[in-house]
Amino acid sequence: MEVKISLRDKIKECKASRFNVIILNDNETTMIFVVWVLMDIFKKNTEEAINLMLQVHRQGFGIAGTYSYEVARAKRELTLQYAQEEGFPLRVEIEEC
Repeated sequence: MEVKISLRDKIKECKASRFNVIILNDNETTMIFVVWVLMDIFKKNTEEAINLMLQVHRQGFGIAGTYSYEVARAKRELTLQYAQEEGFPLRVEIEEC
C-alpha cells in the first residue's frame, strides 16, 4: 500500500526561517535532466536523485531540499537557468516552511 504525503504535511515538518525548494512535474522535461539537476545542484546521490525524480513524476512535485532563503533562491535560479539552456520548461518553487 502506497502512502501519499501531501505538500502541506511535508511543509509542516520544517523549521521556521527555512525554505523548501520544490520541483514540479511537467510533460517535457526529461527524467534524466531532473536526476542530473538533483545530483549536481542539490547534491543528492544517485539513489536519492532517482527516487525523488520518480516522486516528482508520480505525485506532481518533490522537495529537492530545505535551505535558508538565500541558498534556496540561488539553487532555484541555477536550476531554472540550466533548464532554460537545455530548452526545458521545468518549474521550481520556493515555499517557506
